[in-house]
Amino acid sequence: MSDLAPCVDLSNGQKMPVVGLGTWQSPKNETGEAVKKAIDVGYRLIDTAYVYENEKEIGRAVNEKIATGIIKREDIFVITKLDTRHHKPMLVERACRESLLKLSLDYVDQYLIHFPVGEGFVDYMDTWKAMENLVDLGLAKGIGLSNFNAKQIDRVLKNCRIRPVVNQVECHPGFNQKKLIEFCRQRNIVIVAYSPLGLPRPQDQRPLLIYDKTIHKMAESYKKTPAQICLNYLLNLGVVVIPRSVNPEHIEENFKCFTFKLSAHDLEIMDSYHTGERLITFAACEGHKFYPFHDEY
Repeated sequence: MSDLAPCVDLSNGQKMPVVGLGTWQSPKNETGEAVKKAIDVGYRLIDTAYVYENEKEIGRAVNEKIATGIIKREDIFVITKLDTRHHKPMLVERACRESLLKLSLDYVDQYLIHFPVGEGFVDYMDTWKAMENLVDLGLAKGIGLSNFNAKQIDRVLKNCRIRPVVNQVECHPGFNQKKLIEFCRQRNIVIVAYSPLGLPRPQDQRPLLIYDKTIHKMAESYKKTPAQICLNYLLNLGVVVIPRSVNPEHIEENFKCFTFKLSAHDLEIMDSYHTGERLITFAACEGHKFYPFHDEY
């Protein structure tokens, strides 16, 4: 087995690995094997969500590895998320318990509000108060946010009893989120980067941050892959990365992104790929008063 990834200290005392396996859009019939491979390689952070519809497969894989003694429950950091259909305070605990049942776990390490926009114009602050109860009940060790902007984060911080410890957002070299990262750092909130490779499309050779000649030359100089270069760049910004893959080779490659250090010059080159273009916009929610992406960050 590889060395384990380093951990970041969260404000609630949890230790969270800086590299995890993302499972958004992972084919259901391949997710379980991907999780088992990831655990064998050394991943100790697995990210899922109610809406991904793969919690059962993930739970089965995790519990199989626990049963065979590869890991103990406390060795693995599992994140899942509250769906927008369950923002009404009376639905929050039930939704969390449903996810736990699918995962076959007694608790999750992190439970996040997946998006500030909930069905029926529910105020996310009311949802947050119900999320806090999950910590009291021991159903979630920590709670956090996903896709929240700076103003929304501050509103939660000013009105909460239990602080959010993470904010999971789109973050890759093409959309590096430096302002939001700094904003959250000052408030002791860790950014978790989803789609850290910018949704690669091999057929179009996009995005440039994976397929550009400059990146390929840089990767060759470090004897690494372009994906490893991109992930290492994000780690350097102080974020946790959760690249998605069901390909065993890519799962292994992605995990090794923390084993080297990019030079200051190469970090500057990576900075130049930032275009500010968001790839995942949740466009259907744009008219909602809590839609988070009208603000710069």
